Amino acid sequence: MDSPARFCQTVDSVESLRTLYRDPSPLVSAKVKADLDPGSVAFIARSPFVVVGTQGDDGLDVSPRGGVPGFVKVLDGSHLAIPDLSGNTLLDTLTNVVRDGRIGLWFTVPGKDETLRVNGRAWIVTDDDVLDCFVDDVKRPKAAIGVRVEQVFIHCAKAFRRSRLWDPATWPALAGAPDGADILVCQSLGGGWDAERIRASLEQGYEADLSAEVPTS
Repeated sequence: MDSPARFCQTVDSVESLRTLYRDPSPLVSAKVKADLDPGSVAFIARSPFVVVGTQGDDGLDVSPRGGVPGFVKVLDGSHLAIPDLSGNTLLDTLTNVVRDGRIGLWFTVPGKDETLRVNGRAWIVTDDDVLDCFVDDVKRPKAAIGVRVEQVFIHCAKAFRRSRLWDPATWPALAGAPDGADILVCQSLGGGWDAERIRASLEQGYEADLSAEVPTS
């Protein structure tokens, strides 16, 4: 891989990279498994949030998905299903799954510093028995991302402890971060709207989409 002009000293081989770091511990080296153990199943059942990584013609893409705890369903020891809920309808993730099929998942549980990672192959599925798994949580989705698990492993706690992400004492200092409306204005994507008008429009859309997902009795 060519070095970008901005960076002068880059590592160009795995051998060189390995010299910069200590060898992993035996526990870390052995942590990757090929199927879902009971602990991983229990973690997914309590996770309300997963980050989905895919690859397509335009490169890598990462997309967050959320729902009630356990909204990602464990179908068996090797298969998961993620409901496709309302989004921006660009279908970036779904298109990548159709064209490439590789997927990486990163599950979090609020308050837990360790996270769970799953890598595997994915398909867009419309099987009735899969889509019926979600009707207690949301309205029956049009499709789901079906995942065949190839790797599952726990990710260490250091990133969350460094960031203090779950520590409410750190949140006030971050309150001034820009929101979506601020960023859209900076990107000149507001169509002449100011941030307050964009913010109101976004909130209206969020409320409408989330209300439409509530299951009907």
